[in-house]
Amino acid sequence: MANGVSAAGDSRVWFITGCSTGFGRELARHLLASGCRVVVTARKPEALKEFADSAQALVLKLDVTDNAQVDEAVKAAQERFGRIDVLVNNAGLGYFGAVEESEEDRVRWMFDVNVFGLGRMTSAVLPGMRAQRSGCIINIASLAGLHPFAGLGYYCATKFAVEGLSGALAQEVEPLGIKVIVVEPSGFRTDWAGRSADESPVVIDDYASTAGAKRAQLRAVSGKQPGDPVRAVKAIIAAVESPNPPRHLLLGNAAFDVSTAYLESLLAQFRAGEAVARAADFPKE
Repeated sequence: MANGVSAAGDSRVWFITGCSTGFGRELARHLLASGCRVVVTARKPEALKEFADSAQALVLKLDVTDNAQVDEAVKAAQERFGRIDVLVNNAGLGYFGAVEESEEDRVRWMFDVNVFGLGRMTSAVLPGMRAQRSGCIINIASLAGLHPFAGLGYYCATKFAVEGLSGALAQEVEPLGIKVIVVEPSGFRTDWAGRSADESPVVIDDYASTAGAKRAQLRAVSGKQPGDPVRAVKAIIAAVESPNPPRHLLLGNAAFDVSTAYLESLLAQFRAGEAVARAADFPKE
């Protein structure tokens, strides 16, 4: 195909992590209905019963923090379908709490899922993609990976990490025929702000108007966000199928408006400090 993602005359093989809810589940549904072959994974495979009878689906148990499970899942996908054309690193979780309120063990777990799990999956599929000189890696980040928010400090840190890792990865693998797309959604009607988001039990009154207010606002809008997951997955598929897939895929009005306003603010701050920045180098001889 034009973008080198799949062998001619053959349906793509998609491998999706975190399919029990949200984007992962909707993406698996849409792809299977379109005739694609899909590796559908989740930590609890009993949540994936609706996919079990599809001849085009391979349903697997997968905890992206478990190296052995990652390797076994990739091997099973390659044995069943012969290749992996598109990896969607969708598995992830949220965490609400001011930085000072946050619990180190829960934060480390979130990093292991959102960042290191994504890295494990990427490293596991890259040998096959490099061998076939084609493929696409989709990393689900967030508006919170472009703009920081009070009450989401450590969650933002994981998504900022995904942004940085994805940018470096793209530079490394694009010369090999492999594309990288970072998806940055704003609020969508998934379960992210529901059971998929952990919350610190520590509450410090001094943060009530900042982190506390953000926590309350996110819980209140859960299930009522403006973003449509079905439209989002169609946009993701269209990006993969385009002749020149974008490195960044903003999804949602807030994703575009908030991130561009923040970038413009950063640019203004950088320009205001230009003289100081330039004066820090050794003088030119």
